Amino acid sequence: MLLKDKVALVTGASRGIGREIALSFAREGAVLSLVSRSIESLEKVSAEIAAAGGRSICLPADVQDTQTVEDAVKKTIDTHGRIDILVNNAGVTKDNLIVRMSDEDWNYVISVNLRGTFLFTRAVTKSMIRQRAGSIVNVSSVVGLTGNMGQANYAASKAGIIGLTKSAAKELARRNVRVNAVAPGFIETEMTDKLGEDTKTAVLNQIPLGRFGSPQDVAQLVVYLASDLSNYMTGQVIAIDGGMVM
Repeated sequence: MLLKDKVALVTGASRGIGREIALSFAREGAVLSLVSRSIESLEKVSAEIAAAGGRSICLPADVQDTQTVEDAVKKTIDTHGRIDILVNNAGVTKDNLIVRMSDEDWNYVISVNLRGTFLFTRAVTKSMIRQRAGSIVNVSSVVGLTGNMGQANYAASKAGIIGLTKSAAKELARRNVRVNAVAPGFIETEMTDKLGEDTKTAVLNQIPLGRFGSPQDVAQLVVYLASDLSNYMTGQVIAIDGGMVM
């Protein structure tokens, strides 16, 4: 029970990596606040947590909107008394070549992925600073380290998350608030299921371990970074990619 009685807020918790992080946290004893735009999907995850004996509340919120973000943090503190862990996982893609990318697609991906991470980080820091403890884990991507054709907006947002992670880590370290990031490679989720078989084969050929990752692989790393096992780590970006960008 690495997270016993810890209060964790997870964004993008309704599916994919976020869902698995939430379930893994619950198995480790955490009390959850689940954030997503879809209340129906959140309630399904919350029901799974309850069936396993865990506790959670559902907080429908748009991570781009300052007020709903602050409301979600306030509701968590009002309900659970504090926030020990924040996982900024919510993310979207709108892929296209730069020459064809619209302003709308650029702005949307940057807003959800990078602005959303900033807004939730800012919203929880006052509470974490007062309690002189906390762990923030941001979900970036190996694309934020390497770039990727057709994903300039996504790569820029994930690279921005890395810069935000390191800056926040330096600002908050003296108050014992740690900030780290994970950079997943090719993880099998609904988002990656949309890719064609030729693309999947090309990616697989770049992975030394010879397989795609699972949401559980990422969740286990996030549990470690959220727990006291990593209490001397901050400002780190850990790739979890089967060796793709070693």
